[in-house]
Amino acid sequence: MRIIIGADHAGFRLKESVKEILNSWGITIEDVGTKNDEPCDYPDFAVQVAIRISRGEYDRGILVCGSGAGMVIVANRFPRVRAVLCMTEEMARLARRHNDANCLVLAGRLQDPEVAKKILHVWWETPFEGGRHAKRLEKIAAIEDKICTGRL
Repeated sequence: MRIIIGADHAGFRLKESVKEILNSWGITIEDVGTKNDEPCDYPDFAVQVAIRISRGEYDRGILVCGSGAGMVIVANRFPRVRAVLCMTEEMARLARRHNDANCLVLAGRLQDPEVAKKILHVWWETPFEGGRHAKRLEKIAAIEDKICTGRL
């Protein structure tokens, strides 16, 4: 599985913790930055992650900013990106089972690394349930297609 990760300055430290966790699980990821906690703009990193998921270059992505809200706003503008801010393990479980969320968003200023590790584990291990949920994702894809072709 191909994984990409990005964060702004407020998410830098949590991003680094997430990278360590994934590496300890034997998962290789591409890190698009930021490389330190100097002030920067979250859209720059959200775009790099979301566009690559949208194009199919990566299977899943992880984004981290201060609250998570900005990353979600940017990432979900891209077709085939289903970015979800997960503050609890249950949110991560439902995001995967019901929405096939392919981009986990974490809040660097609001989550400690241990909580984030639990959320990450659930998001990583939980499969998409399919069934009635697949029909809903098909509806979302149809909406995205209409937006992209100017028919909506």
